[in-house]
Amino acid sequence: MKFELFVATRYLRAKRRQAFIGVITGISIAGVAAGVASLIIALAINNGFRQDLQQRLLGSTSHVNLLRIKSDGISNWRPLMERLAKTPHVVAAAPAIYEQVLISRGPRARGAVVKGMIPAYERKVSDLLSSVRIGSAAALEETPADTSTSVDKTAPVQAESSPTSLERVQQRVAAMPPIILGKDMADDLGATVGSIVLVTSPQGELTPFGMVPKYLRFRVVGIFNSGFYDYDSSWAFARLSDAQQLFGLGDLISVLEFKVDDIYKAGEVARTLEQAAGPGFMATSWMEQNKSLFRALRLERVVTFITIGLIVFVAALNILISLTMMVMEKTKDIAVLMSMGTRKSQVGRLFVAQGVLIGIIGTAFGLVLGYAVSWAGGHYHLISLSPEVYSIDYVPFAPRGIDGVLVALVSLGVSFIATLYPSWSAARILPAEALRYE
Repeated sequence: MKFELFVATRYLRAKRRQAFIGVITGISIAGVAAGVASLIIALAINNGFRQDLQQRLLGSTSHVNLLRIKSDGISNWRPLMERLAKTPHVVAAAPAIYEQVLISRGPRARGAVVKGMIPAYERKVSDLLSSVRIGSAAALEETPADTSTSVDKTAPVQAESSPTSLERVQQRVAAMPPIILGKDMADDLGATVGSIVLVTSPQGELTPFGMVPKYLRFRVVGIFNSGFYDYDSSWAFARLSDAQQLFGLGDLISVLEFKVDDIYKAGEVARTLEQAAGPGFMATSWMEQNKSLFRALRLERVVTFITIGLIVFVAALNILISLTMMVMEKTKDIAVLMSMGTRKSQVGRLFVAQGVLIGIIGTAFGLVLGYAVSWAGGHYHLISLSPEVYSIDYVPFAPRGIDGVLVALVSLGVSFIATLYPSWSAARILPAEALRYE
């Protein structure tokens, strides 16, 4: 062990006549440990929310969207989708229609976004249909054109075989196109599986009496819960053919959705798809669509680091005070050491080593405590939340090793800076002046 480190450990372990200095040293260690643990826990929570949000977003939306600009939609989308699906890094593709509508049930009404989809394709690019908690998404599967039954009015009517009024109502209800509502929207409308809702398109249709709203009755076959309030309160899913009929689009779609094998290459793939699609198309990635949200999370992470890092700064002030008082108490010892040949640089390094030791001990305790609390919080869900407000019923913890390395470096760096003045002050002691009256 080097001379400076040996003396520094002796100073930390030895009993002092002034117990107050020992108390300040203990407070310094506890302060460093508290600051490090708080930073680890706060960064784990921030990272947990970010990961949870990212997983929910990627499960509810596609990685890349391709749209037709300055046009009502994409025509001849089938050969285009098949061609673009062969682009490198593209795993799957799906057509979709997004339109604003008014959904009503009796006196209750709500604005919503109807997404027209083909379930066989949609399941390959997102997990939205997997979030159907009540009912089933099987009714959205495209079927032959026998879903609407017609009655042959020329057939002879037999009293024993004619359907009753209840059976006719059931047939009409069964012939209605299916729709899946978000959980919060269904609660607001008072709709359950089997309810009939009226979907009104704001585009309308032209009649001899002018423009009138176009509407279609849908039968609720399922209720989904994605975990995002914006989706659960304002989204609904319908078959692509039914959405095209409602909005009078013909065989047009509004967007082609793509799933890629590497989510962090979505921007690069989006540019490739945009070039491959040709002029008049625009592609956006999930990172561009949620840029402001993730930017806010990064800003929150920086603010959290700075705010809670003040605890480490306060602990560094305690280290400075503790070492300054130590220099004052050990003035005679320092003078004796210097008179015996100890160099000034060695005296300075002695107190630097003592302050860094305090930082190392506090940082080690803080890392152990922070990761232990983060693991327990993530494993046992210690902190509960209201799912109606936060869309999740517990605080997620996701500690990362890189955060521990960063926090440890900052803590040790601040502890080192706090030792500079005391060590410089100790190195300036003159042995003759210190021992003059001894």
